[in-house]
Amino acid sequence: MNRRKVRKLKEHFFLWLMRCFLAGAGVVLGLILGVIVWRGAGALSWEMVSQPPQGGFYLGQGGGILNAITGSLYLALGATLLAALVAVPVVLYMHVYGGNGRFPHILRLSLDIMWGIPSIVYGAFGFSLMLLLGLRASLLAGVITLALVVLPILARTFDEVVRLAPPHLRETTLALGTTRLEFLAVLLRQTVPGLVTAVLLAFGRGIGDAAAVLFTAGYTDNMPESLLRPAASLPLAVFYQLSTPFPEVQARAYASALILTLLVLAVSLLAHLSSTRLGRNVIR
Repeated sequence: MNRRKVRKLKEHFFLWLMRCFLAGAGVVLGLILGVIVWRGAGALSWEMVSQPPQGGFYLGQGGGILNAITGSLYLALGATLLAALVAVPVVLYMHVYGGNGRFPHILRLSLDIMWGIPSIVYGAFGFSLMLLLGLRASLLAGVITLALVVLPILARTFDEVVRLAPPHLRETTLALGTTRLEFLAVLLRQTVPGLVTAVLLAFGRGIGDAAAVLFTAGYTDNMPESLLRPAASLPLAVFYQLSTPFPEVQARAYASALILTLLVLAVSLLAHLSSTRLGRNVIR
């Protein structure tokens, strides 16, 4: 058997292997979605998404999870905005002013380490900081802690997008007599599609996180009232409803999980759509 046939056999084998893994991932995703829809579709109603919990909600009586939906959106939006305010200037500084020095490498390594830290560790850190400062669980504490979780995701995603910018863009722009600050504006405009995608991915990660907000944002049956008051979230709503022994409430937990899944799916599709639509006018 010559080398050409061996290469073809290897190519077919690994292609078949990748298809098997892809099919396996699709089957697992389908099973997860199937179980959630099967167990939760019957309990899903307009009352559930339009009203906060009422008295006896966790005993199977009336009310909904509007407080958790609103709280999750507030937490994810606030955390993503806070992380973007830190990540975008840092990444642009690394590429415009940092060059190939040691600082960008150390910063990327730090972000990679932060990405690998479990969110429960961030929650414990935020809780310890709250105890040190004498604070109570609140929406603000949850936003700050969740921002630490999504910061490395947003920063490293945006960093890779900026790396994909054409190398000649810098030389061409600076050759026209522009300053580095003006080039920074050009680079930001070039990478807007990737930035939007990074922000949406960070938002999708933040809205589904439970561990980071468990100790910091707390939980309440009331609607979010201020930054210094506790706020509910969808992942914790699923957890608390599944913890009850009542089948009606457990069915609502699966309906809550279905709502959360649909939100994450919508954000993911929006990220893909924005990357496709906004990237049409990007210089390749």
